[in-house]
Amino acid sequence: MRIIVDTMGGDNAPLEILKGCALARKEHDIEFVLTGNKELIEETIKNEQLDLGKYEIVHTDIVVSMEDEPTCVIKDKKGSSLGKAFTMLRQGEGDAVVSAGSTGAVLVGATMTVGRIRGIKRPALATVLPGDNGPVMLMDCGANVECRPEMLVQFGIMGSIYMNKIQNIDNPRVMLANVGTEDTKGGPLQKEAFELLKKAPLNFCGNIEGRDLLASITDVVVADGFSGNLILKTCEGVAAMMYGNLKGVFKKNFVSKIAAAMVMSGLKVFKKKMDYTEYGGAPLMGIAKPVIKAHGSSNAVAFKNALRQAIEYHNNNVISEIQTSVAQLKEVEEK
Repeated sequence: MRIIVDTMGGDNAPLEILKGCALARKEHDIEFVLTGNKELIEETIKNEQLDLGKYEIVHTDIVVSMEDEPTCVIKDKKGSSLGKAFTMLRQGEGDAVVSAGSTGAVLVGATMTVGRIRGIKRPALATVLPGDNGPVMLMDCGANVECRPEMLVQFGIMGSIYMNKIQNIDNPRVMLANVGTEDTKGGPLQKEAFELLKKAPLNFCGNIEGRDLLASITDVVVADGFSGNLILKTCEGVAAMMYGNLKGVFKKNFVSKIAAAMVMSGLKVFKKKMDYTEYGGAPLMGIAKPVIKAHGSSNAVAFKNALRQAIEYHNNNVISEIQTSVAQLKEVEEK
């Protein structure tokens, strides 16, 4: 498999991006197309003694920054490391794109350059969260601030396919993020989406409240991008606060340090469970070819896992499954 990597995107580029590629190369049979500053890429690979196997460098000095308007990737910065990555993906010069760059630019570039799957109204960012007894997919988590009810149905279908193909969950449970579990809860968007989800070809299990999102009573949580992003950032903040406070408690005095040593193995399991680096990135679902948005602060391990996610997304034919399911949904709607 040939993966196009935006080496200049993210807080730790290109060092952690290239280190992540080297780690992925040890575990998977892949080759890379690296877009970015050729001199800097070659210098980093040499200084860090990284083994990337077979790779090609596509040079550009242009970088999309977090301060840039997202549309710049298809306009004045079309020749950037991110813009070139999407152009090459569209032209069939790679099987997937992975970037830790600007979320807005990734969304615009993927949608306008690579294009959507036929029938998909809007692509959505899908993030996997650590549930109590297994992963939970949240989508949309920021790509579409304003949504229509039919878009939420498509999010549910795409999330269900992902959890089945990538997480090996049979008949994934899909629930709608809402302010209560009753069928009549929510605003006009949630109420209409609820009725459409009941009729859709998926395992819809009703509404879910915020306190139950990670309780493993569902496999996919559907939300508009505004609500989904609030949920995601709240979960990340709470996890960081909890672990930080736990460390403070155990470092308080000599006795607490002894207690920490006794429960250290359990704390490590807890930290690993809550660590975003274990899940890689967020697939941009609904795009005609695999696009993975890695976390902006990704370290080498996180980026390695984002690359693994791209491989699994491609090898499990997620896109063709979405195409089939969207066609089935259209048949249901026309009856």
